[in-house]
Amino acid sequence: MTSAAQAREHPRVRAARHLGVEYGFSATVAGVAAVTKTSYDDDLRLAHVIADQVDAHTMSRFRSLDLHVETKPDNTPVSDADRAAEEMIRAQLQRARTRDAIVGEEYGAAGSGARRWIVDPIDGTKNFVRGVPVWATLIALADGEDVVVGLVSAPALGRRWWAARGSGAWTGKGLHAATRMSVSGVRALSDASLSFASLTGWEQRNKLDAFLDLTRRCYRTRGYGDFWSYMLVAEGAVDIAPEPELEVYDMAALVPIVEEAGGRFTSLDGKRGPWGHNGLATNGLLHDEVLGLLG
Repeated sequence: MTSAAQAREHPRVRAARHLGVEYGFSATVAGVAAVTKTSYDDDLRLAHVIADQVDAHTMSRFRSLDLHVETKPDNTPVSDADRAAEEMIRAQLQRARTRDAIVGEEYGAAGSGARRWIVDPIDGTKNFVRGVPVWATLIALADGEDVVVGLVSAPALGRRWWAARGSGAWTGKGLHAATRMSVSGVRALSDASLSFASLTGWEQRNKLDAFLDLTRRCYRTRGYGDFWSYMLVAEGAVDIAPEPELEVYDMAALVPIVEEAGGRFTSLDGKRGPWGHNGLATNGLLHDEVLGLLG
């Protein structure tokens, strides 16, 4: 690479290249660990670059006194930050991946083709507008029915999680400082930690009794909610994360991260991936038992 090209290179990409990520390596807190290079590594690096730019915008609007919030037809809130963040993501993808389709929460679907970027500009908007720091930007790439790249960036928490199919799941502030993740080895519900978002959806599905029965069988239950429950599963800190009502943009980025960490992600009827309008992530060892209780 010429000196002029290096000068134009985004700092995140430059840092990754210097650490050897381009050549199949990723940094850890203990040093540099080898990982398998995949055909989606460039897409993952692009997702990091986009997330850096979106993080700067969303953090500038977080807890802003002039934040504008509206209620959408589905009675969920949307802020000017949500819309501007998705516009930024779409603009970058339309320049860098001209042949790929895009699906987003705020502006729907655009384009066609097997490769689809699926984005949620701010997952946890209700938290965002109330000043709660548990929210994130979700960026995923699906190739056909397989979600092959997932990135979750939570700048108010100072955390980021990501995975590309075949390269493992990682967490850290970025490619320059990352630690590989693995799900837990918990095998019994009586030893398991469960995280959920709310009880309302379970009641609306007439599954509240089944869900409460599951919580009683678990060692510990907490309501971390939204993306965070699933990232804690990938980290091995939580063992079960179920939700009864979700859209594809709520789940897509989570799927490869959980799976590359060694877990499972399905709908409540056992269909793999984010296509079932609800989700269950576990460490894999507990998955079938939980499906039997909730399905």
